[in-house]
Amino acid sequence: MKTSLLSIIPAALLAACAPTAKTPVATAPAATAAPAAPTAPAPPDYRAQADQFLTAYNAEYVRLYTASSEAEWRSNTHIVAGDTANAGATTRANQRMAAFTGSADNIRQLRELLAHKADLTALQTKQLETALYIAANNPQTVADVVKQRIQAEAAQTEKLYGFEYKYAGKSVTTNDLDELLRKENNAQKRQAVWEASKAIGPTLKEGLLNLRELRNQTVQALGYPDYFTYQASDYGLTRDEMMALVRKINTELRPLYRELHTYARYELAKKYKAKQVPDYLPAHWLPNRWGQDWGSMVDVKGLNLDAVLAKKGAEWQVKQGERFYQSLGFPALPASFYEKSSLYPLPAGADYKKNNHASAWHIDLNNDLRSLMSVEANTEWYETSHHELGHIFYYQTYSNPEVPPLLRQGANRAYHEAIGSMMGLAAKQKPFLAGLGLVSPTAKTDQTQQLLKEALSYVVFIPFASGVMSEWENSFYADKLSADKLNARWWELCKQYQGMVPPTTRGENYLDPATKTHINDDPAQYYDYALSYVILFQLHDHIAKNILKQDPHATNYYGNKEVGNFLRDIMQPGSSRDWRAVLKEKTGEDLSARAMVDYFQPLLAYLKVQNKGRKYTM
Repeated sequence: MKTSLLSIIPAALLAACAPTAKTPVATAPAATAAPAAPTAPAPPDYRAQADQFLTAYNAEYVRLYTASSEAEWRSNTHIVAGDTANAGATTRANQRMAAFTGSADNIRQLRELLAHKADLTALQTKQLETALYIAANNPQTVADVVKQRIQAEAAQTEKLYGFEYKYAGKSVTTNDLDELLRKENNAQKRQAVWEASKAIGPTLKEGLLNLRELRNQTVQALGYPDYFTYQASDYGLTRDEMMALVRKINTELRPLYRELHTYARYELAKKYKAKQVPDYLPAHWLPNRWGQDWGSMVDVKGLNLDAVLAKKGAEWQVKQGERFYQSLGFPALPASFYEKSSLYPLPAGADYKKNNHASAWHIDLNNDLRSLMSVEANTEWYETSHHELGHIFYYQTYSNPEVPPLLRQGANRAYHEAIGSMMGLAAKQKPFLAGLGLVSPTAKTDQTQQLLKEALSYVVFIPFASGVMSEWENSFYADKLSADKLNARWWELCKQYQGMVPPTTRGENYLDPATKTHINDDPAQYYDYALSYVILFQLHDHIAKNILKQDPHATNYYGNKEVGNFLRDIMQPGSSRDWRAVLKEKTGEDLSARAMVDYFQPLLAYLKVQNKGRKYTM
């Protein structure tokens, strides 16, 4: 077995820390010489020690991160029924990564160096704090707990993605269920579809309760009280500060959400021929399994791109996305992006499957950039391609010599999503589309309906993400929510934040929160998405008003190098600068839903007219 770099680091650093001992040599004192004053030992050079540690740590971190990413990539792009080789290789790679990042020696040295923060540079401190944060998810001081957690997560993921959904006596995919919820007009059939989508919940209950204990125990080893607090600390916030922030966002958007909620109740009651308008939205009426996106309730004439995109083909969409970023001054993607990515659906008859959920990958924290998509020539994938390339260009921009590998990540977790989503939004605005020849500049479009459609996606998402999801996981991990109240708490929050209720009583024999994949495999950080939407509108508002001098509802970023410079300034430092300072410096304001509220202000006035005489229940 090769000696890992991990086993070398402690000895090297201890040698650096130890004062050099010299054996005194006896000599006859000169008769006239006065005794020499003792020389004070030189103070330890903590910067040099930190540099030595970080050079070795970063090299091993990149090596193991790359191996882990490659294994995960294979597991996501080459799935063969009954073949466990990929899963085994991924588990082993992740365990090696965990053993290194959470090693007791690394934790000890990180703490020792951080005890001398005043003597270190800001960049050294940031790296050491990041390494200690990563260690808290895998501390080998509780190696058995970490091993159990990794195994339990693998088992939970297997249950999650291996579940067979059934509707009307047939096996269906989640994509099938989503499509039915978007298109089915019969309320009874909708209820059956919705209930089928929740059937997985009980299967996941035991595993999720076990994971809560293991996740909490893992981070408690490094002093975090619970897993939710640990995740929030990545933003430099306490649990209470994070919950105060997401509640503030909900409060700022509440007046607009109240109008959308009232509008949806009355419109859907009409659509499903209900005898009376319910006070709260029945969950199965909404075009999404969790009621997190109602955008498909509205179809905007003049901006349906499916027909024109179908003629251009799937490959055009990805290449056009790259041309958009290049027009802003970003360099071309490396050829390896197209060679190594998995961008399109598998050919018919392929003897393996792949994960169809779109994602962007920074395989080696340098220039091995890949995307996993299943791009087809339609509007949804047009937007998704621009979004995923936003992540890819973010990776490329902070992969520079000034940013150490440990800090090659977004300014915070939400920034990555914000950049991608903003580019998806920009790529769908009419002047942009007209510039590409995808729509006629003279095409008549209903701006209010377009704004309503956007609000039913962006605004409606906030109460779910920063309300229901964040509050439930906060209760689950930090408040140790009782096992006999898991579903009750979920529906209490759905009613409070979304004004949504289940079609029938959902007792504790169900586990509806666990039907959301993130609860299982991306835990206690769903507020990332809510914060990303808020940041998205702050950045877009600044670009539209201060750089382009255009209406935020009708922009064209294409070819504007100043927009590119603005974005590069945000992306280039990775996480080496505090995200709050970056936001304040670039937009002139702290995190706030102000820009999002402003963007939808014209819609608020329209909805108040539509809802005149209607009963408000939120």
